[in-house]
Amino acid sequence: MAATPAAVAQAGVFHRSVDEDCPPRELDRALTSRLDKAIEKVRQQAGVPGVVVGLWMPGKGSYVRATGVADKVTGEPMRTDVFVRIGSETKTFTATALLKLVDDGRVSLDDPISDYVRHVPNGHRITLRHLAEMRSGLFPYTEDADFQHDLLSDPQRSFTPQEVLAYGFKHKNTFAPGTQFQYSNTNFTLLGLVVEKVSGRRLADFIDTRVLRPARLPHTLLPSGSEFPQPHPRGYTNQTLSGEVTDSTDWNPSWAWAAGAMISDLHDLRRWARIVATGTLLKPQTQAQRLKMLPTGHPGTSYGLGIFDSDGWIGHNGSIPGYETVTVYLPSKKATLVLMINTDITYQGQEPSSLLARAITEIVTPDNVYDRPTPTRRTGSALLP
Repeated sequence: MAATPAAVAQAGVFHRSVDEDCPPRELDRALTSRLDKAIEKVRQQAGVPGVVVGLWMPGKGSYVRATGVADKVTGEPMRTDVFVRIGSETKTFTATALLKLVDDGRVSLDDPISDYVRHVPNGHRITLRHLAEMRSGLFPYTEDADFQHDLLSDPQRSFTPQEVLAYGFKHKNTFAPGTQFQYSNTNFTLLGLVVEKVSGRRLADFIDTRVLRPARLPHTLLPSGSEFPQPHPRGYTNQTLSGEVTDSTDWNPSWAWAAGAMISDLHDLRRWARIVATGTLLKPQTQAQRLKMLPTGHPGTSYGLGIFDSDGWIGHNGSIPGYETVTVYLPSKKATLVLMINTDITYQGQEPSSLLARAITEIVTPDNVYDRPTPTRRTGSALLP
């Protein structure tokens, strides 16, 4: 059975393990000072209320900081032990659940989605692999105007996977399967349904049993509604009908489900960064399939099966109204970077989490800079978790 938010919250203080090859000491003082200044500069410039940063570099040390506020009304400071909504980082968990079924011999990545879900446009030609690598051609339901209106008119509404898919299926497919990259939450909602149909279990339960428990992630969950373990920062978004900034902390993320509804914390995301990048939960040949990266159209960033490579950093980011995260691992240096912030409001068309990750990696890994700047916004759209 999936861990409930109450059970997670009651777990209280837990052991924060330190990787054997990453000394518990901080990075040297000069490097720490540069990071402090760079992070604060971006935070102020982009108007980010609060930031949590975790950076672990074997042989050099670690950097764990919280800066800014968790609540703009009370001024409560941000903390490093908070839970946050992780948006599209959920896709790494859904993809892992699917790949566990591949390991079990219960599905093949080259199965058509029509074998599992009916009435998918062109479903007999779209494979599970096409869905996981964002090359299905299915219209992203989050870009449908009616969906955006219905969600923002009632952010507490509970959506079923079938309801959100219907918004996307109204539209013609955007290209032939396998021919292009287009980020679409439709893809991972369908993969969530595949996991449920094949396993005979709720997605949250399957992920908890087959992914979270083996990975030892006690503070990660897929909620059923708007529940949110404490402590957590307030989240702020301008994705509203009026365009005004509002507190979206308790919005119901059910619309994002297998594509972006999960919750986690710094400790768990640190562990997950290495696990998902190195494939310790999967057979080596299955992990190799996950890491077959294809072009996205964004220079320096390629995409595999629910995972990306940004100039050597492997992992995923997340953005959902009120929160953004980045969880990535750099195999060449065995380094881990986790970012958590309590806004998704863009700055000059760019996601603030990307600005922060870029500023950090320019300092600590100048040969591997996350999301190197380009004239256009990185793969994504409004309401993209």
